[in-house]
Amino acid sequence: MKIRHFPGSSVLFDAGTRSVSAYAAEAPVLDLRNYLNGPLSAAGVFFGLSGRVERRFVADMLGTWRGNRGTLEEEFRFADGEIAERCWTLAFADDGTFVATAPDVEGNAAGCQRGNAAAMRYRLRLPRGKGAIVVDMVDWFYLMHDGTLINQARMSKFGLKVGELVVSFRKGAGGAAVAS
Repeated sequence: MKIRHFPGSSVLFDAGTRSVSAYAAEAPVLDLRNYLNGPLSAAGVFFGLSGRVERRFVADMLGTWRGNRGTLEEEFRFADGEIAERCWTLAFADDGTFVATAPDVEGNAAGCQRGNAAAMRYRLRLPRGKGAIVVDMVDWFYLMHDGTLINQARMSKFGLKVGELVVSFRKGAGGAAVAS
């Protein structure tokens, strides 16, 4: 899977192309079916256009699998007190590609994993005022040698970057609280 971006100013665009295949020889090998199985904890920050941290959160997750099909239940606790939930349904093919769905995702997310990396592209509906906006998401996951999974997600609208999310995942239940 290749992720392409429009060339241009680094303030508004990410230049270049990243390919999951470029990580095929990297270790440790990431298999999302194994990594996302059982309880997980996460902590993350959302950076706005200015580069300033606009939101931070912790999350508890539970992944369950039957072969190449699984679900990932997520509960997010934001620093401002908001609580949000999402439940992903994932289906993998033998070649490392996968599709995923969630109630706030338009259509299917499409992804691929190779070596220590995975990437996923989808359209996410975000609440905004009394309605919602839809943004394009490109998620990259990298498995580190200590077992941490790092997620970098680019959020864009009309091809323009509107924010970035950085999340670290750990196997096991976290139960951490966010202090205001």
